[in-house]
Amino acid sequence: MLRKLFGFLGKDLAMDLGTANTLLFTRADGIVLNEPSVVAIETERNSVLAVGREAKEYLGRTPQRIRAIRPMKDGVIADFEVTRQMIEFFIRKVIKGFNIVKPGIVICVPTGITQVEKRAVIESATQAGARDVRLVEEPMAAAIGANLPIHEPLGSMVVDIGGGTTEVAVISLSAIAYAESVRMAGDAMNHAIQRYFQEEFQLLIGENMSERIKMSIGSAFPLPEQLLMEVSGKDMLTGTPKVVRVSDGHIREALREPVRVILTAIRRALEKTPPELAGDIARNGLLLAGGGSLLKGLDALVARETRLKVIIDEDPLTTVVRGTGRTLDDRKFFSRVYIN
Repeated sequence: MLRKLFGFLGKDLAMDLGTANTLLFTRADGIVLNEPSVVAIETERNSVLAVGREAKEYLGRTPQRIRAIRPMKDGVIADFEVTRQMIEFFIRKVIKGFNIVKPGIVICVPTGITQVEKRAVIESATQAGARDVRLVEEPMAAAIGANLPIHEPLGSMVVDIGGGTTEVAVISLSAIAYAESVRMAGDAMNHAIQRYFQEEFQLLIGENMSERIKMSIGSAFPLPEQLLMEVSGKDMLTGTPKVVRVSDGHIREALREPVRVILTAIRRALEKTPPELAGDIARNGLLLAGGGSLLKGLDALVARETRLKVIIDEDPLTTVVRGTGRTLDDRKFFSRVYIN
C-alpha cells in the first residue's frame, strides 16, 4: 500500500544514462532533460562546479585546478562517485520537492553489461535518491520507443549506435533472441577523427571540435555534393594555432574503421539469427537508432551491405529514453523486459 502511495506522490522517471548524454523522461511531461554526461570538478576542494551542458564547455579548456570528467565510459560507469553526483543533480533539476518524495527510476543499460556493472548502476541511482530502480536493455527500449511489435512472435532487428557502444539485437516475444554489443560508437568516431588530423595534417584538435566535424561533414557513404569545413587546432610541429580546410571525403576516410566494426557487428548478428526470425527481418527491415545513426549516408551503406530495408527512427537521439518511458505506463505489461 505504501509503495502505491509513494508511486502516486512521486514522479517516476525513465533515464537514458548514456556515455555522451543523459536524458530524463516523465509520463506527464515527456523528455524533461537532455544534457551531456559531463561533470566539472574543482580538484582542491573535490567539489562539483558544473554539470551537463555547462560542464561540457570545460572539456579541453580547464586550468590545472579544474577537471572536466565524463564519468560514463563505453556505456557503463567508470567513476561511481561522480556518476552518483551527476544523477542526483539531474534528478533535482527536474523534480521539485525531491527531498520529500523519492522517484522510482527505470534506467536503460547496454546488453553486454556485467553483474558488477549492473550493481554499480543500481547503487549509484539509489544513493542519488531513487526509491526503486529497474533496468531495461537499450535495444529493447529502442524497439519499444519505435513502436516495434516486441510482444509478437516476429523478429525485429534494432541497431542502436550511442556514444560508447553500438547495440545490435534481434527481438521476439518481449525477449532478446540474439544480441551483439561492441564498444565502437560515437565517441570512437570522434577519436578516429582526432587521430586522422594528427596523422594527415599534424594538427591537434579537441574532442568538442572533432564532434562538430563529425556532425557537420561526417559521412559513411559518398554524398551527392561535396561538403567543406575549416578546422582550427594546434600545429604539432610548431605548437602554434593552425587552420586547415577539409572535405567530407577526408572525414569519411577517418571514419572508415569505426563504420567497418559496426557493419561487422550487424553482419554477425544476421548470421546468428534463426531462419524464421531472419525471414521476418528480410520482410520488415532493421531499425537504426541512437545519435550515431544520424551519420550521413550510414543508412544507405547498411542497406547496400545487408540488402535490407533500413529505417531510421523519427527522432533517433530520444528513441531509447522514449521506450524506457513507455514502460512506466504499465509496468506489469512490460515486466518481462526488465532485467533485474
